[in-house]
Amino acid sequence: MKLNLFKKYFLTTSAIILVSFAFLIVILSVWISGFLAREKRALLSETGQTISEMGANWLGEPDFVEGMSSVALVVSRSIDANIFVADASGKPYVCSCDAYMLEGSCVHTRNQISTAVMEEAMGGEYYQMGNLDGLYHKPYYTCGVPLKDKEGNPVGAVFASSPASSLKAMFNQIFRIFLFSACIPIVLMFFAVYAMTLRLTKPLRLMSEAARSMAKGDFSKRIPVESDDEIGELSIAFNQMTNSLVQLESMRRSFVANVSHELKTPMTSIGGFIDGILDGTIPPEKQSYYLRLVSDEVKRLSRLVRAMLSMAKLESGEMKINKTEFSLSEVLRTTVISFEQPIEEKRICIKGLEDMPEIRILADRDLIHQVVYNLVDNAVKFTDAGGWMQMSVEEKRGLVYLLIRNSGEGIAAKDLPRIFDRFYKTDKSRSADKSGTGLGLYLVKTIADIHGGGVTVRSNLGEFTEFEVRLPTGKPRLEEEGTKPHKSGKAKKSKEG
Repeated sequence: MKLNLFKKYFLTTSAIILVSFAFLIVILSVWISGFLAREKRALLSETGQTISEMGANWLGEPDFVEGMSSVALVVSRSIDANIFVADASGKPYVCSCDAYMLEGSCVHTRNQISTAVMEEAMGGEYYQMGNLDGLYHKPYYTCGVPLKDKEGNPVGAVFASSPASSLKAMFNQIFRIFLFSACIPIVLMFFAVYAMTLRLTKPLRLMSEAARSMAKGDFSKRIPVESDDEIGELSIAFNQMTNSLVQLESMRRSFVANVSHELKTPMTSIGGFIDGILDGTIPPEKQSYYLRLVSDEVKRLSRLVRAMLSMAKLESGEMKINKTEFSLSEVLRTTVISFEQPIEEKRICIKGLEDMPEIRILADRDLIHQVVYNLVDNAVKFTDAGGWMQMSVEEKRGLVYLLIRNSGEGIAAKDLPRIFDRFYKTDKSRSADKSGTGLGLYLVKTIADIHGGGVTVRSNLGEFTEFEVRLPTGKPRLEEEGTKPHKSGKAKKSKEG
């Protein structure tokens, strides 16, 4: 039978309590038995010594036997023991039992005590739990001490015997009291263990139920945090994980929707144009025009696929960063030159390239080139005709700042927080940029982040948009390797449109 965690914990704890209690009972039983036996021996020995001292004073007196009998009778009743006195040969002649008092003879006086017992008793002290050489039919605790004359010579022995059953009855009484007094704490302990186990396992049970709900797509359940211990921390972590999964699920759905939209639009155009050519709707003299449109859409799909592959590699950590020393200024200049045709068509004025300082960094050249390319491409697309683009590169406190600003309509304040999201496009940019993928700025931010830098955007509607990328220079490492920056030739002067 499979037990859940609550039953396992409760039964295990209960078993530990019961085993501990049983072990305690065994230890206490041994200790109490030994304690009672020692107390009984001390009592019998002390009683025998007292009677022996009294008998030593009465030896030789005519009423010695009568006096010893009276004393033995009184003492035996007070300690619930049988007392008898034997001479040196082992023959009892005084006893405290009722039969001796009534008849002058009893089972004790009619039996002979063995020489070994007498020698041990007369030699100092005899103590045993048994039947005293067959004298008793049941176990007795017997203690024998020497009876000495006035000169101190042993002339006999005084024996005090107490039935072991009396000690057992006392032990049973103590044990019953202990069990009764322990029952209430044990019951309370079981209730406490039950409540504690229920409290400890409740969050785990709720987490299990929530996990099953999440497996079915329901992310609405949360675990109540009722303590500040490890279980409480686990509940907080579970709730945080659930919130993260909700965000990831929302991002996944948004990603699928965006990808579907981005793929559907060019594919629909491509299909429509090709069908028009095949069925003759588009006349032969216009087919080359529409084929160029199809080519542009295919290139747009290719850019989208490449951007998505780059994004997947960056997010999964599969893309390796190959850091080398290169000139960031040179990368910016060559990238701007590659956009010469659209810059001339829109008559864009380029500022800042002529007096740009030579700044070298230690980074992945290909990834940084993608950052620069995406930002320049974005600026060229959204700069108004006859507008301007301003660029600068400078180094401050171990960081390189790449600034690209362009004139134009700008970005609304409500759109700025989401400008680096995947597939996010403002309404204005969506209408102006039909060739974009919506991943360029996301890749810019991701690449800057994995290099230990960052990117910020500022914009004023109707005036300008500005992107600033921060990248570590890697200069400490360059200096350790003895690498010095190299001056390049003069920057090429850009053309005004």
